[in-house]
Amino acid sequence: MPPTSKPYRDYADLLSELFPWKMQKLSVNAGFTCPNRDGSIGTGGCTYCNNASFSPSYCDPSDPVTTQLEKGKAFFGKKYADMRYLAYFQTYTNTLAGNERLLQLYTEALTVDKVEGIIIGTRPDCIPPKLIEALSLLSNGQHGRVMIELGAESSHQRTLTRINRCHTWADTVQAVHAVHTAGIPVGVHLIMGLPGETRDDMLATIDTVNTLPIDMVKIHQLQILRGTRMAREYACPDTDIRLFDVDSYLDLCCDIVRRLRRDIAIDRFISQSPADMLIAPRWGLKNYQFVHLLHRRLAQTATENAST
Repeated sequence: MPPTSKPYRDYADLLSELFPWKMQKLSVNAGFTCPNRDGSIGTGGCTYCNNASFSPSYCDPSDPVTTQLEKGKAFFGKKYADMRYLAYFQTYTNTLAGNERLLQLYTEALTVDKVEGIIIGTRPDCIPPKLIEALSLLSNGQHGRVMIELGAESSHQRTLTRINRCHTWADTVQAVHAVHTAGIPVGVHLIMGLPGETRDDMLATIDTVNTLPIDMVKIHQLQILRGTRMAREYACPDTDIRLFDVDSYLDLCCDIVRRLRRDIAIDRFISQSPADMLIAPRWGLKNYQFVHLLHRRLAQTATENAST
């Protein structure tokens, strides 16, 4: 449980319980694709998705995992010499290969100096029991900690269908329970403001997440990115896509903080895609800047409520 002086449990709290060092994520692009793109379960990908929007420049899939991590370490190590690292397999579906190949990649990352753990981003319908079992053994061995992040996005099936996720909320529930039972820290990604969702819908997703044995949530506002199907939908005169402004999103996040189970860590509240890819909303805020505004809003609201 976070200290009472904090308005919520943040990701640093979770990492401090798992590692004795200050930790930094280093993204890895292992060259995976997505079953929603390669025809395995669907085509076209999620309507909002352009993975290039969150792939750092040092993540070249033609480079070995070790090379990418050494480049990332060189970037961050200039500022924090004593930093330790988490290799973040982030791009597309990072469990979309045979177990032997996957474990080779994960183990390679864990053998890089000062890499103390790995984070595997994947879909809830792409993490079979045999892989979970192998990851549990890897995490409980001598190599380093394994963590899993599942792209859930929403608990509402009509929304998942609308954005072409090609998986169900039941898939998310099953995957979370399986990973948790294996003793692996697990988190979910959620997008606020998906087409057709009301504020009540978004908060209902938070209520549903509270029923799951998860360790972390990663939240961000819907963004319209160039080259996506949603960008074409957004450009239509009769579009029903409604984007948050900063003020209304702050209010939503205040409600999320009050509603979210207190033992669940919040990794982030916003994402800011590169300017050349982002159509809207163009807030010009980084996550830490938004967090500062959020803390101020939470304190202001608490003061107002105390005076009434």
